[in-house]
Amino acid sequence: MHIAIAGNIGSGKTTLTELLAKHYGWTPKYEAVDYNPYLEDYYKDIPRWSFNMEVFFLKERFKDLLQLDQNMNKETIVQDRSIYEGVYVFTENNYKMGNMNERDFQTYMELFDSMTHILHYPDLMIYLKSSVPHLVKNIQNRGREYEQKMPLAYLESLNDLYEDFIYRKYKGKVLVVDVDDIDYLHSKRDFSGIIDKIDANLFGLF
Repeated sequence: MHIAIAGNIGSGKTTLTELLAKHYGWTPKYEAVDYNPYLEDYYKDIPRWSFNMEVFFLKERFKDLLQLDQNMNKETIVQDRSIYEGVYVFTENNYKMGNMNERDFQTYMELFDSMTHILHYPDLMIYLKSSVPHLVKNIQNRGREYEQKMPLAYLESLNDLYEDFIYRKYKGKVLVVDVDDIDYLHSKRDFSGIIDKIDANLFGLF
């Protein structure tokens, strides 16, 4: 099986991925893209290099999915962020912000559409729904320096795109978990509540 965890920056994707992997004995899968040859140029001239950077990320994520597809017959994989939110949230946000022109964005989307013909939706996508104040609190608590100056408007834009992606564009099976008022890292009861929902969706239990 293939389980994907979706959610905005600071929503707790990596934490839940680790907890589910431990609970079920699943194999965690984290984004393999740790180097992008366009990144340095991108930050020097964002509009000029957005298309190149996003195509590179798309190519790498697609390669990861092809490899993941080969391994799913042997094991269940729980994935921290999917190719779909990379496209419908982060690349689309670059386009909305004017960092990618119409021609490049349409070319990018046509490339992604071609890829979807051989992609399979995850068996379940778990969307961690969070308000912006909750995201900000989590980001501040984990203390990553490069995240501390992230504009609120950026998080708000991503949140809007996540809602559009999950409720209007994504066609696979989704479990929405509102994380504002739960603490599944420290509360066994809250984590058990998520497990019950996953079991119900995957195995028809409860």
